[in-house]
Amino acid sequence: MISNQYSPADFELTSRDVVGRFAPSPTGRMHLGNLLTALVSWLSVRSRAGRYILRIEDLDPQRSRIEYARLIEEDLHWLGLDWDEGGVENIGEHGPYLQSQRSGFYLDALHRLSDLGLTYPCTCTRADILATQAPHRTDSSVIYAGTCRPSVMPRPLGSPFPAPLRPHSIRLWIPDHTVIDFTDRVYGDQSVPLDSECGDFVLRRADLAWAYQLAVVVDDALMGITEVVRGNDLLSSSARQIYLYRLLGYPVPEFAHLPLVSNPAGQRLSKRDLSLAMDYMRDRFSPQQIIGWLAHIAGLIPSPEPCTPRDLIPVFSWHSIPSAQAVTVSPLS
Repeated sequence: MISNQYSPADFELTSRDVVGRFAPSPTGRMHLGNLLTALVSWLSVRSRAGRYILRIEDLDPQRSRIEYARLIEEDLHWLGLDWDEGGVENIGEHGPYLQSQRSGFYLDALHRLSDLGLTYPCTCTRADILATQAPHRTDSSVIYAGTCRPSVMPRPLGSPFPAPLRPHSIRLWIPDHTVIDFTDRVYGDQSVPLDSECGDFVLRRADLAWAYQLAVVVDDALMGITEVVRGNDLLSSSARQIYLYRLLGYPVPEFAHLPLVSNPAGQRLSKRDLSLAMDYMRDRFSPQQIIGWLAHIAGLIPSPEPCTPRDLIPVFSWHSIPSAQAVTVSPLS
């Protein structure tokens, strides 16, 4: 039997409406890492009687497929994870809920930033940017060196840059020494110097696709999201997004990042880990077994006993979520 272990501190946000979301990319079948985010974000909202949104982040037209989006919905229903608005059918008053249908919102935000004189065109390719990386950088992040950065910023109102004839992205100007401080619910206080961590970042790519940083801020703001729960691979993105929230005059949500789920080899889960993907697991295990396994990984229950998502609402606590960089799992047996 699951016992009630929550702390009153976990309900400190009940003074305002809690709105959370799960925002998967429909580029394949969900795996255990996706499911951990879905379950924890759902529990955080449901434990405070909030509103939960399913948004489909299909910005990548080459990899996104509507059939994968429908499989995501089917898998969530099978596991017992429901939502109040969103999904493929665009149910709710804050839609559409597929990012591929929201270009007008992103264009409006881009115009607002351009009107502030904070954007400029950039003709650099990814190869150009990688060629300018400092030799001490050993991680996979790409920091823009400012090759196309104008000498005078912000631009005076009403004096936009002429569009280059070559394909070009649109970048956001970041003033020197811009530091974003915030507190993550799992990883604590963060202080991020934007100029040295990312530099001027892209809002719209040269192929006219919208950058994740702009799209997610606009969508979360217009959908009234008050908390963002996702994997810690996106922790570093939070500072850029907070900066955009402030520039656009949007309220900043709370952030909670979860440990990544790794396979037995210590590698982050991908769609190649078939034994931890939903099609494999649904053939072999019940929804209750999978939910119990996820709850154990999240530190909510001491052993992976079968249970439903609603069984976990009374025991949900952010204090239980591990703050490790990753948790390693083996296939269910």
